[in-house]
Amino acid sequence: MKKAVKVVAAVIENEQNEILCALRSPSMTMPNMWEFPGGKVEKDEDIFSALRREIDEELGCKVITNELFNEHIHEYETFIITLLAIKCKIADGTPAAREHSTLIWLQRENLNSLKWAPADIPAVEKLMDEITGT
Repeated sequence: MKKAVKVVAAVIENEQNEILCALRSPSMTMPNMWEFPGGKVEKDEDIFSALRREIDEELGCKVITNELFNEHIHEYETFIITLLAIKCKIADGTPAAREHSTLIWLQRENLNSLKWAPADIPAVEKLMDEITGT
């Protein structure tokens, strides 16, 4: 039976309405694919606390979490992921790539120019739908 993991992902938007995108490093699983930064929810941890902790660890900054934006279950070859994308804003600090190869800010209409990790694609599509209001 495949292991099930619950993962939170930060959809961080700046004042220019750009979204923060993180490139997975070559040493990570699914190397060189783009994702929203975040990580696994620990036992007895709520999703918003988990996201604030992960962003502090991965990016070295503090975020204010808003609402759950998108929930998606994706089955990979060896595990099943429930990805909980949460909209948030930076409260303190500047994001730095501590675990990722690079970070970039992109307008919604350009998000599909990147090669996204499969579990992140539904959230990307939902963000792009916000442009057209569909």
